[in-house]
Amino acid sequence: MSGFKAILGQESEDFIPLRFDCNRWRFSVTAPALQTTRRCPYAPPDEHTRIRDTESGISQVTLPSGQVAWALGRLEHIRAVLTDPRFSSDRQHPNFPRLTREQPTSDLMRPSIIQLDPPEHGPARKAVVGEFTVRRMAALRPRVQQIVDDHIDTMLAGPRPADLVRALSLPVPSLVICEQLGVPYHDHEFFQSRSSALLSRAVTAEERRQAATELRDYLKNLILEKAADPADDLLGRQLAQGNDPEDVLSLAFLLLIAGHETTANMISLGVVTLLERPEELTALRDDPTRTPLAIEELLRVYTIAEFANSRVAVEDVEIGGVTIRAGDPVLALSNAANHDPSAFDDPEEIKLDRGARNHVAFGFGIHQCLGQNLARMELQIVFDTLFRRIPTLRLATPADRLPYKDDAFIYGIHEVPVTWEDPA
Repeated sequence: MSGFKAILGQESEDFIPLRFDCNRWRFSVTAPALQTTRRCPYAPPDEHTRIRDTESGISQVTLPSGQVAWALGRLEHIRAVLTDPRFSSDRQHPNFPRLTREQPTSDLMRPSIIQLDPPEHGPARKAVVGEFTVRRMAALRPRVQQIVDDHIDTMLAGPRPADLVRALSLPVPSLVICEQLGVPYHDHEFFQSRSSALLSRAVTAEERRQAATELRDYLKNLILEKAADPADDLLGRQLAQGNDPEDVLSLAFLLLIAGHETTANMISLGVVTLLERPEELTALRDDPTRTPLAIEELLRVYTIAEFANSRVAVEDVEIGGVTIRAGDPVLALSNAANHDPSAFDDPEEIKLDRGARNHVAFGFGIHQCLGQNLARMELQIVFDTLFRRIPTLRLATPADRLPYKDDAFIYGIHEVPVTWEDPA
């Protein structure tokens, strides 16, 4: 070992060990373990910021799976990866970065659109993208408004304090996506519990696989029923277009989970953030046209699906002066990128009028989130309606004592107790 020290000029006791990878036929430095805990709800983990601020903005980390991956922390690098066909989105690739030790559950069904690369990706996305256009969202807006009003009515009639998560944040997007897909809402406790298990870091491999299997079987039976008795909903229209039921199953699985967990968490985080800024909240309440700008800033600040933009290299590529070899896992530190000072002025400061939409909270490139128009609409309706109807709303537990989801793959809050004053 002393010979290696001499070659590298490292004679001190803090010598960094080398690992020889026989499969890659190259030397690499042993990488530190990936850190995932945020130092505060508004900021990326310190280690992610450190990686972003290195000379290259790229470092190797060891994932919980044992894989050594390239971690990218700068916005320009992540956007470059997301538009480069030399990086694959195939979750079934053996080297795709994994944040758990167990094998992924993607083998339980066909790949969904987020797992497909060109040329297969284009037709699959085209078949469903029409369901999420701005025009279709405008037609859906009155129904979303009714759902929000109904749940606020119920919350106002109930006891105080109320848990915002159970009263509003979770049921609103759950009901919306259920109606879109044609999934019976009375089964929401079933699929929400399975979704939570799939997105939790705390469950065992067996529990995660069981949850995925049960949810898959539930949706498979539902799709068989729709194939026999077509309905005018998203899944029914997919089947009517002649799409293979197995492909429709994969799509349903993706949309059902993504369609409620992500928006639900953003509602909770957004409400807490706004309640902690009463002057800015008053300005939004007085001028709702400013809400869309605030939503973009909240999306940037939290980046709740911070690893969703990860990829695996299928060819050798140079990024930021670093050569990433074919087969290397690439972990996108999207939260650090969305706080990149080279892309955003004073990124650690929450500026609700910033209006920057160059963030990667919804991804970028061909895999940019299908449901982003729906998510933005739901957030806008919830924020505008909630604060207009309950102007005295306040947290019943200090924000720094809320149970944030450091144990989940989608960041959020488990419970948000709120209370309010009766109108005079």
